[in-house]
Amino acid sequence: MRVSTVPSGVDDAVGMSCRKWFVAIVNSRHEKSVATKLSNIGVENYVAIQKEMRRWSNGRRRIIDRVVIPSVVFVRCTEYQRRSIVTFSYINRFMVNRMADSGSFNKPVAVIRDEEINKLKFILGQSDYLVDFVSDIFQVDDNVRVVRGALRGLTGSIMEGSDGEHTLLVSVPLLGGATIHINPREVEKIPKDCRSKFI
Repeated sequence: MRVSTVPSGVDDAVGMSCRKWFVAIVNSRHEKSVATKLSNIGVENYVAIQKEMRRWSNGRRRIIDRVVIPSVVFVRCTEYQRRSIVTFSYINRFMVNRMADSGSFNKPVAVIRDEEINKLKFILGQSDYLVDFVSDIFQVDDNVRVVRGALRGLTGSIMEGSDGEHTLLVSVPLLGGATIHINPREVEKIPKDCRSKFI
């Protein structure tokens, strides 16, 4: 197997001189294999996965790693390295920031803040319930804070579904929102004068 290498060193004048988290779009169900290939050539990456007990019709059960955000592999690299990585056959493209007003038809490449990656890792690592990801972009104010349980300290917005189940919506800018089933007794309201936009 031919192993591609990613250039290292100083970025060009218009590139970023430090590593950032970019969103690589890959073929569905290939997220883990792409992550392995990137790791093999020294590129830091992250696939949003969560442990799940899967049951088959024959009664067999096994814990699997479920990909929470299909077709997405987060890649931490410099802009100079990203320009090389995007040419790899297993990378379809990098997500652009559709919300940015660049003044032209060409939107800038989306960059995810370290805090957002850490928030996503925290949610997937601590939640006792399955986490789903909705692709819509949310611009909602924080209105609750989790005060009990493994997700204590997390802020978001409570929604109630038609089935009466309560869900905590946590915005992840540029990507959408993670939804988690939550007991309303585990959260407290945040006063209006203390609310802030999701970071």
